[in-house]
Formats: sequence, C-alpha cells, structure tokens
Amino acid sequence: MNRRKNSVAGEYRSLYETSLGTGAVVASERGVLEVFLPFGGRMKPELLAEIAVLYPLALAENRVTREAAGLLHRYFAGERVLFTVPLDLAGCTEFQAAVYDVVAAIPYGAVRTYGEVAALLGRPTAARGVGSAMAANRLPILIPCHRVIGAAGALTGYSAPGGVASKKWLLEMEQDVTGGF
Repeated sequence: MNRRKNSVAGEYRSLYETSLGTGAVVASERGVLEVFLPFGGRMKPELLAEIAVLYPLALAENRVTREAAGLLHRYFAGERVLFTVPLDLAGCTEFQAAVYDVVAAIPYGAVRTYGEVAALLGRPTAARGVGSAMAANRLPILIPCHRVIGAAGALTGYSAPGGVASKKWLLEMEQDVTGGF
C-alpha cells in the first residue's frame, strides 16, 4: 500500500468503531487520503500511533473524515452504503487513477477479475498492472479493491490487514446484504 510519510497542514482524521475493531479515515482539504480498516485486532491507541507517524498533523476531524467514518461504520454493520465522499488521489499515477475509476464502478456485491478490469481500461494485457494498482490502493472499501478477484474466481492478494481472509469476509458480507452475487 502506498503510504505517505510527510504530513502537510490541512490533514484530518476520524476513527470509526465496528464489531471487528477500530478503523480510521485520514483526509486532506481535497478529500479522503487513506482508510485504515478495522481488521487485524488493532487497538485504538495502536491505530492512533500509526496515524501519528504517517500523518503527524492529522490531529482533528473535519466534515469529510466524520462523514466517511460514519459511512464506514454503517458499511461494517452490514448496511448497504453509497460512498459519495471526495477522494484525494494525489500521488497516484494516471494508470492507477484509471484503474480506480473502473473499480469504483463495480456494483456493491459484484466482482470483476483483474483481466476484466484491464479489458474495461482498454488494456486487456494489463491484468498484472491492475493487481499492482490494487496493492497500492490507500482507499479500500471507498475504492472497492476487494471486489477484484483472480481468474476463475480465485481470491488472490489483498494488502489490507488480514489479507485474503479479510477480502473473503468483505465479499461474504456484501453477498449477505445483496442476497448473492
């Protein structure tokens, strides 16, 4: 995952609680910069310490972090949520941004293969590049990289805490909410 290490003025953070643990959202003035998922048993003090290292100036909340944290709380409670918060994709390559646009359009409860995403980009041989873009995604759930799967439906690679087990949990939760893929 592409992580920032130099904070600038105008960064904010909010925490959200789920049955799985605590997660967080960090945003700039332009939009959400990073989502920290509640997987992995991370405790609130540990999460705040991690954010302090990566975003030392993100000490307060703003409207975007509060809204995103509220939406993520509802999502992890099993509610079908439409994420409309602005995103800050600064630092992403053009290719990553194009991949993220395609992935963001994958409907709730649906999946696409890396090859299908590449084909939708007009670059049918770029499946590995799509995988690299997914690994660099700082905005899991908001850009639903868990909905991108390997050929023949294989659950492969998930860089968030918990790895493929977390990806499986997310897909199963969405399947329960939508009644199946």
